[in-house]
Amino acid sequence: MLTVYFDGKCGLCRREIEYYKRVAPADRFLWCDIAHDPASLADINISQADALRRLHARDSAGTLYVGVAAFIAIWQRLSYWRYLALIIKSPLLQPLAAFLYDRFADYRFSRLTHCQIAARTAK
Repeated sequence: MLTVYFDGKCGLCRREIEYYKRVAPADRFLWCDIAHDPASLADINISQADALRRLHARDSAGTLYVGVAAFIAIWQRLSYWRYLALIIKSPLLQPLAAFLYDRFADYRFSRLTHCQIAARTAK
């Protein structure tokens, strides 16, 4: 079981997670919308602001995945998407994908009001 902590107030994030929910086997994921209910973050000791900034996921062994690593963890558990996970996980592409995702995530975070409220609350 992979627990995925996602921003349910972000339109792009919400649509992507809804797609994953439709194609994923029912017993592989637990989806936690941390924008509407941040209580599940207590289990991983992450602030709501940090969780809104980057996608987070945790497997049943307790390993925490952040950013591109979280996407790879999701994709590895989905038919057809596991091929993308193999490609992105390569030593040449993963650092580039992580760099690009981090820039996009920071930009998205800076533009969304609920993220800025969470950031101010965390201080």
